[in-house]
Amino acid sequence: MSINGYGHVFARNPLDRGEVERRSEENLVTMANHESSLFLAIRDLDIPVNYSSKTSLHWMKKNDVTIGEEIENPVLLGIRDGVYHYALKITSGSRIDTFLTRQNPNLKFMDIRSCGQFLPPDDAGIAAQARIQLYWHDRMAFCSVCGSETFMKRGGQVRQCSGCNTEHFPRTDPVIIVLVHDGDECLLGQSKGRLQQTNMYSALAGFLDQGEAIEEAVSREVKEEAGIEVMNVKYHSSQPWPLPHSLMIGCHAEAKTRDIKFDREEMTDVQWFPRNEIIKSLNGESDVLQIPMQLAIAHHLIKAWAKKEIPVL
Repeated sequence: MSINGYGHVFARNPLDRGEVERRSEENLVTMANHESSLFLAIRDLDIPVNYSSKTSLHWMKKNDVTIGEEIENPVLLGIRDGVYHYALKITSGSRIDTFLTRQNPNLKFMDIRSCGQFLPPDDAGIAAQARIQLYWHDRMAFCSVCGSETFMKRGGQVRQCSGCNTEHFPRTDPVIIVLVHDGDECLLGQSKGRLQQTNMYSALAGFLDQGEAIEEAVSREVKEEAGIEVMNVKYHSSQPWPLPHSLMIGCHAEAKTRDIKFDREEMTDVQWFPRNEIIKSLNGESDVLQIPMQLAIAHHLIKAWAKKEIPVL
C-alpha cells in the first residue's frame, strides 16, 4: 500500500484487522485453537526473524508447541487469506522461547528498529503492530479509573475493567514532524539525547496537544524549538512509529521568519542548511551533515524537499 508514492517502513501492514470477526468471542476462542492459525512469539518486545532463506518473520503454528499458560489470550493482529494471525508474549528462557531457539538455528530475536531495516515491508508493518499492541497490554493490566484488574476483549482491541466495566482502547500518540524551508534552505535541528554529539540533524517534531489542529501543532512546535514562525503548512505523509506507539504526521511548511532562537533545554542546535548540502548528505558525500536513515519519515520529508517533490494540496 502506498499513498502518493510513499509507503513508509511500518506503514504497509497487509492484514485485515478483522472488525466483524472480533465481535464474536466464541469465534476468537475457536480460531485461537485452529490448526491453521499462526502465532508471532514476541520475546521481551523483540521480534522473531528467520534468516534461513530470506529474511522474514518467524510464524509458529498452534501444534508447534504444547498448549499451556503462555499462549492464553493471544492478541489477534488480523486475518490474511482466511488465516488468523496472532501476537504472543513470551519471556527469555520460557518454554516456548527454548522450543523456538532449539528448533530454529536461523532464528534471531531483533529489536523493532533493526527489523524495520531488514524485513520485507509487509512483515515490518505486522511487526510494528504486534509490538505496539503487546506493549499497550502490558501497561493496561489495571484500570486507570478505579484500579481494578482489566481483561482482554475483542481479540485484544479492548481491555475492560473487572470492577467498574470501563473499556480501555489501545493508545496512539500523534506526533507532527515538519521540514521547514525558505527558498533553497531548509531548517534542521539536533535534539538533546540520541542525536547529541554527532553531525546528525533532523526535521523538527513534537506531540500534538489536546484540542490542537495539525497546522497549529506545526506552528507551535517550530516556534518553541527554533523561534521560527511558519506559514503554508502542507501534509506530506504519515508513518506508524512503534517506539512505543506514535503516529508520525509528516508536513512541509514555509518559513515566515528566519532568525533562529532555539530552545536550549530541548535542542542542541538548529541551523539552516542549503539544498546542495542536503543533496550531498543524501548521496553520502557530506562531511558536515548526516540526515536520518530511510527507516524514518524525516528522511523522506527532507528528500522530497531537496528533490523538489513537495506535494501541493
